[in-house]
Amino acid sequence: MQELNQAEDIKQLTEKVKEQNVYFSLLKKEINRAIIGQEYMVDRLLIGLLGNGHVLLEGVPGLAKTLAIKTLSEAVHGAFSRIQFTPDLLPADVIGTQIYNVKENDFSIKKGPVFANFVLADEINRAPAKVQSALLEVMQEKQVTIGDETMKLPTPFLVLATQNPIDQEGTYLLPEAQTDRFMLKCKIDYPEFEDERQVMRMVSTSDIPQIKPVISLEQIVDAKKIINQIYLDEKIEKYILDMVFATRFPEKYGLSELKNYISFGASPRASINLAIASRAFAFLKGRAFVIPEDVKAIAKDVLRHRIGLSFEAEAEDVDADAIVDKILGKVSAP
Repeated sequence: MQELNQAEDIKQLTEKVKEQNVYFSLLKKEINRAIIGQEYMVDRLLIGLLGNGHVLLEGVPGLAKTLAIKTLSEAVHGAFSRIQFTPDLLPADVIGTQIYNVKENDFSIKKGPVFANFVLADEINRAPAKVQSALLEVMQEKQVTIGDETMKLPTPFLVLATQNPIDQEGTYLLPEAQTDRFMLKCKIDYPEFEDERQVMRMVSTSDIPQIKPVISLEQIVDAKKIINQIYLDEKIEKYILDMVFATRFPEKYGLSELKNYISFGASPRASINLAIASRAFAFLKGRAFVIPEDVKAIAKDVLRHRIGLSFEAEAEDVDADAIVDKILGKVSAP
């Protein structure tokens, strides 16, 4: 009887998912008018939007990372701000500061660019530690403290960041505490031949489309409520936890060869974000329940920046993606 009720609940939820999914199909279609061929990147931005999680895009210059984030913000009725991160940036340039008012003989608060729904942190690894530490409260607590006043940020609030992996001068490694606050870290690759031909034609003829808002903030909030209800079976929960625990105790999962490559495993945020991202992925596919393929599809994006690599791994050119591949191959799916 319980299984029958559960099946009926999933059926009703599927109808709600399909109803809400129409708006996100429109959103994706609008973004794809300006972004050609980067379906992986667009999907991950939408997962971040639906899962209320920050997204870090990593790739060489010219892969439309900044354009994709800007296009997403234009296609949503929301406030957008862009911060170009540089080595001389100060925390006040990001969160705001107190300004002395001579007439009133008092201090007033001038809010920084983080007070928006979408904050593009362009080339985030170019700013020093003080600026990165100012972002920690912003990203985790979704609030800003200036002086003795704490202010909430608007809802939804997303930090969408880019970083360039090839430049070494004038860049800083992001602290592990900060990278852990990104729901997803996505590695963006070059477009396909025909996709690049389309991009070349569009830009060289100045035929760049004007993006229009197609979805409201209220519709995004409503979709998030539905995502929280998407069915996650206990077997899928165990599968997620097994993957995360395999990064911490690889020898317990028959992966002893990985032990010397991992200095520390993924944090509990990995389990939480893998569950949320899998639900969002299922939503985009029009389903009211999560299947193992959803978890596998999003696993690298959630785990790659949460696995600490040892000197041995770097010496043998073993990256986090290779470790996640080994775990996916070993941990049995339900």
